[in-house]
Amino acid sequence: MNITVQPGALTGEVRAPASKSEAHRALICAAFAPGTTDLACSTTSADIDATVRCLEALGARVTRTRVGFRVRPVPGSSATDNVPSPHANATLDCGESGSTLRFMLPVACALGTGASLVGRGRLPERPLSPLYEELVAHGAELSPQGQMPLEVAGRLRPGRYELPGNVSSQYVSGLLLAAPLLRAPVEVVVTEPVESRPYIDLTAYVLERFGVEVTCERRMPDSGRGALAWDVCAPNGLTSPGSLEVGGDWSNAAFWFAAGALGASGVAVRGLDPRSAQGDRRILAALSLLGAHVLRSPEGAAVRPGRLRGATLDVSDCPDLVPPLAAVAACAEGTTRICGAARLRLKESDRLETVTAALRALGGSAAVTDDGLVIDGRTQLSGGTVDAANDHRIAMMAAVLAARCASPVTILGAECADKSYPRFYEDLTSLGGAWQKEA
Repeated sequence: MNITVQPGALTGEVRAPASKSEAHRALICAAFAPGTTDLACSTTSADIDATVRCLEALGARVTRTRVGFRVRPVPGSSATDNVPSPHANATLDCGESGSTLRFMLPVACALGTGASLVGRGRLPERPLSPLYEELVAHGAELSPQGQMPLEVAGRLRPGRYELPGNVSSQYVSGLLLAAPLLRAPVEVVVTEPVESRPYIDLTAYVLERFGVEVTCERRMPDSGRGALAWDVCAPNGLTSPGSLEVGGDWSNAAFWFAAGALGASGVAVRGLDPRSAQGDRRILAALSLLGAHVLRSPEGAAVRPGRLRGATLDVSDCPDLVPPLAAVAACAEGTTRICGAARLRLKESDRLETVTAALRALGGSAAVTDDGLVIDGRTQLSGGTVDAANDHRIAMMAAVLAARCASPVTILGAECADKSYPRFYEDLTSLGGAWQKEA
């Protein structure tokens, strides 16, 4: 689907969609916790649905309710069983969700009943090393990387896992989510600096809601390099809290906050926890640094325009914020340098290249560096056509930037926003955005 967004500032208030990051983790825990768990999750998305499909393939029963999901666990998920009894050799369809793949792979290895993981789009090309090698070293049998289906056999052993900190935090989270299924101590040691640590902390937070204690302490391994070690000991597995609420999504709300900074009178987003473990709540501090006016509240936040000026932004703990921050930087006085973003090359697209291409297509000035972007701001962009490159965050960035364009913005493949935010264009309309589908 191609759409054209008309120029014009956005203003008003929207409710944040449910956090994709929290939903993945809560659904997986609920699928292996005895009893029924009711998850209050106001919205779903293609990525969340991918995790649901995988859990259903293993034998969990997940039904959509008026307020979210009701999860009945995989058979055998109780404290008296050594391990849950999922369907043997299940096919786990991860869609295009990197989170689903990197979480479900260690989980499937921990179950020990065999599985085939499949996916589409760029997912088969996205790396799994060094997680792949650690899984094999601890008893898993995996087919070669870089192709799908990825066949899983053998069973994971507990013990010590070691990963570098400059790779995907999803590898660490996947191991932590698998650990309670092993019913024995698991230690995940990650060398410093640990990038995207807030996502690991979010995993620990969700596990703790399901009765699993996760501790983290700094260690000094024999190598002499500092490391953080996450320890999980869950001899009785997971315990359902009965019900759990999935918080609002700061990552997707970031686009509306960017729209508020770019507009005339501001945008408010409600349904966000200011104390959330989600690292992307840092969007407010980053926009403030760029000159926007930020108003926080117990229910969310509002952002109004100010005198936007360039700044240096380190996004090593929140790389998903680069597209909305790049949109604001493109219209800020002076130069903005975004660093700590090298891992964006391995997202749904090479996000450093696609953000740069989108800004240039709309008349902005941007260049790629080794680990980020350099953006020279302009008061107004020209408008034009952006290829979303099957990347939901590129599509949403382009739509928001129409507020500062002299002519319309056409987005090719705009439907990819459904990956994380299916109602994005409805909310765009509610804020005064005018758009239409192209024939």
